[in-house]
Amino acid sequence: MKFEIDSTPLYELSPYLFMQFAEPLGCADSSIDAAWDFKNNCWQGKVIEILKELSPTMIRWGGCFASYYHWREGVGPQRVPMHNICWDGIYLNQVGTAELVELTQSVNAQLLLNVNFMSEGQKKWMEPVSGDDRRGTAEEAAAWVRYCNDPEDKLRLSHGAKEPYNVRFWQIGNETGYQPPCFTEPGFTAEENGIYAARFVGEMRKADPSIRLIVWGDGPNQVWKERFRNGELSDWTQAVCDRVGEGAELIAFHNHFGGDEEFAPLSGTGYRKDPSLTWELLRTAARDFNDRLEYMHRSVAPYGKKLAMTEGHMVHLCRDRTGLMASWAAGVMYAECFNALQRHGEVVEIATLADFMGNRWNSNAVMIPTPLWIPEAKPYLLPVGHIAKLYRHHIGKMAVKVSGGTSSVDIAGSCTKGKFFCHLVNKERSAPQKIELSLDGKTVKNFRVWEISADPELEMMELCSNAPELVERSVCDGKYLLPGASVAVIEFGQ
Repeated sequence: MKFEIDSTPLYELSPYLFMQFAEPLGCADSSIDAAWDFKNNCWQGKVIEILKELSPTMIRWGGCFASYYHWREGVGPQRVPMHNICWDGIYLNQVGTAELVELTQSVNAQLLLNVNFMSEGQKKWMEPVSGDDRRGTAEEAAAWVRYCNDPEDKLRLSHGAKEPYNVRFWQIGNETGYQPPCFTEPGFTAEENGIYAARFVGEMRKADPSIRLIVWGDGPNQVWKERFRNGELSDWTQAVCDRVGEGAELIAFHNHFGGDEEFAPLSGTGYRKDPSLTWELLRTAARDFNDRLEYMHRSVAPYGKKLAMTEGHMVHLCRDRTGLMASWAAGVMYAECFNALQRHGEVVEIATLADFMGNRWNSNAVMIPTPLWIPEAKPYLLPVGHIAKLYRHHIGKMAVKVSGGTSSVDIAGSCTKGKFFCHLVNKERSAPQKIELSLDGKTVKNFRVWEISADPELEMMELCSNAPELVERSVCDGKYLLPGASVAVIEFGQ
């Protein structure tokens, strides 16, 4: 099949399409604790090594944890332990603002902080124990901005940090519009979300007018698909945009996809019973992901806002602890999702497709075997991490249009000053695809290829030595055979 590339740049692709999301997950998944060296009071060296390899462009701190987090408990020499309400257990707060800044600086990433937005209006998080008020106020959020960015902030200076941290990105509200069945009491309505968000925007802007602010703008995760099929837009997006006006640049939503009843055959170890069915259901999951992007793209279009998909991955039962997300089949699916992000890059500025790092969830990009003091224990990338690493290091700054081909291959194109990149995904499990390229009508003869090809049923785990290998190839005759179930990047000059 032949793909035609138009060299005309369409729009700039944000570097933050490769963001990672960090949240202390308590007893659910020892994410932050597993990455922290409690003996030496620093980040684990092995973890830093693999994070440099992954090279995330942004790291977000927050999630549900932000809904009961008081940032002052995690700064200075005296840290205050807290009950991790959502994820169970006690969080000791050894990792706080200074440590997050250290982490992002060590891997050359931006830091995105998620403030406590009045506990999202959820009473279960506001006061879990009598006398322990966990609600965050606009004033507390503004004080955090000053602590990070004001050169003369007295509290930060007293903690020995003479230079400001210069945190540019801040999120207000984590999943304000979500009302899972386990939440027995309702949180904020769409209108209340807009009213309170505007208050936070005002106070945080006073602290530092130069920051980029993200407000929550999507409704219940269970209803978007019906609204999309009916041609409707997100009412939460409209409500918050009307209230905050020009005060916030980005609208947040979370893209957790593939959890409907039609995906029931994948539950538990069911995904191993019929690999062909699993493969097709993963294609359906990728389409769901794209539909959610299209829904939010249409919703923000009237307001000229950018989108921040600050959490996202395929939903799987048992908190993603089975092997489906560790399979290469899932890696191919995630490559399709990364391609979709590029095609919506006109409005998507921030995105993630993983829960970053931990020692249990297979929705992570990085798995951390514990204990790490054992010499042979090494963190490793799960499939989504391999894709993020490949795409992160081989992508252009501007999107370009790619046409032609067939439904068997998914493709996204980009360029940087005369150098072009094509991200290819073979959606066929076993059938290779013959690939030819032309640029502005002229056949491309010479190009380089970075390719990851593996058995779709391969599951990556600590004891598995068959992790997919990244192969580099040179093509001189303009013809390339893309193996079945493979992901590749083609690079060539104009």
